Amino acid sequence: MSTTTTGASTGAESEPPSVPLSRWLWLVGAVILVAGVLFGYDQGVIAGALIGIEKEWDVSTRLTEVITSWVTLGALVGALVAGTVADRIGRRAAVMAAAVLFVAGAVVEAASPNPSVLVVGRLVVGFGVGVASVAAPLYAAEMAPTRVRGRFVSWYQFGITFGIFLAYLVDQLLSSGDRWRAMLGVSAVPAILLVLLILPLGDTPRWYLTKGREDDARRAVERIRPDDPDAGMAEIEASIAEDVPQASWGQVFSRRWRTPLLLGIGLAVFQQVTGINAIIYYANKIFAAAGFESVADQTAATTWAIGAVNVVATLIAVAFVDRLGRRPLLLAGLVGMGLSLTAVGFAFRSLAQIPEDPVTQTARVSNPGAIALVGLVVYIASFAFSLGPVVWTLINEIFPRDIRGRGVSVATAFNWGSAWLVSQFFLSLTDSIGQAATFWLFAALCLVAFVWIWRYVPETRGRSLEEIEEMWVARSDSADQASRASAG
Repeated sequence: MSTTTTGASTGAESEPPSVPLSRWLWLVGAVILVAGVLFGYDQGVIAGALIGIEKEWDVSTRLTEVITSWVTLGALVGALVAGTVADRIGRRAAVMAAAVLFVAGAVVEAASPNPSVLVVGRLVVGFGVGVASVAAPLYAAEMAPTRVRGRFVSWYQFGITFGIFLAYLVDQLLSSGDRWRAMLGVSAVPAILLVLLILPLGDTPRWYLTKGREDDARRAVERIRPDDPDAGMAEIEASIAEDVPQASWGQVFSRRWRTPLLLGIGLAVFQQVTGINAIIYYANKIFAAAGFESVADQTAATTWAIGAVNVVATLIAVAFVDRLGRRPLLLAGLVGMGLSLTAVGFAFRSLAQIPEDPVTQTARVSNPGAIALVGLVVYIASFAFSLGPVVWTLINEIFPRDIRGRGVSVATAFNWGSAWLVSQFFLSLTDSIGQAATFWLFAALCLVAFVWIWRYVPETRGRSLEEIEEMWVARSDSADQASRASAG
């Protein structure tokens, strides 16, 4: 499950905690939530749709992987261009463009006359996913007052997990008739709702000011901070005045910032190569291999064991990331993920030794099948309170201010690229080395991620962004001094 947030600058700033949210801010919150739901729905819906797609067209394993994974390829491109698009046409317009892409892609998917057209639809939807993954959190961060900014961005993360659950639920409801076209087409509904919600809203005050549209900026501030718009305008203007010029790509990859860049890339890659998108996308196939004979049983297991658990466990991270810290949640989650994947691997090894049912040609649900189910529940829960949201919290914290935008973009690109690799080759990997060995490979990568995080990732809880930047400067200076001393 690929979930991205941006290192967005502030928008409407602090206000007394007793001031209630205006109705316009509630509408902004609804926009962010629906944007997350739309993102999550398109991530999860393919798990159930693949069953009908394979029945209608008898596609090969490789083509199944392409149909599944190319949404992440589109998202990679969309995420790379989203920042530039949001700067040029505005955050609101970028979110609307993402919604339009969702609708267009959903229509193409639902009406596809052949697999090639379906792949094109998946690419269009993926491009919308990538744009939304950057533009929606950016819109939330710049519209929300400081006291609720974290809550708004958390709503987006929660919306993603709820969207995955909703997709699984729709898959379950439509599975009896193999209505895969309806499953994919339903994503147009929240996309249209997103457009209707954001239409009455303006863009962020910060974006208006950067474009010299002071009157529009004031009207936006008056809506979201009616108690003291003058103070709100002054704070946004001061924030813009403090902005630093965007760093060059040479600075991003310079030796001075090599440590945070490598940490950001490492976190983004480990989030994906430990298996999350393989399980999100191919959950029904995994449960079929685990002995769940009917499509109804497979989709029910996917809905509740994966989707519902993902939603509930995400709330743990939202509640405790600032209380327990980043490292404890990451390390605890990796322990749970690694142990559960190991258990799932042993379950599949045992299942391989159970004779198939002579009628259905599948292994009946057995004790190993139940172990696989429980193991996947533990895995999803462990990921949802650790690598899921915490990785993006860290990525947005560790980059110094002058390279934060491009640094986050690099990490996001590596994240989507890793997601594509895992989803593109998961089925081929299981065909080649078997389900058991594939899950053990994911477990081994959890161990590698645990050791790497334990050794290299610092705790950022309670540190300001300036303090984190000073830490990197001190480390870089110390390394330079050591290098000169050894050379001398």
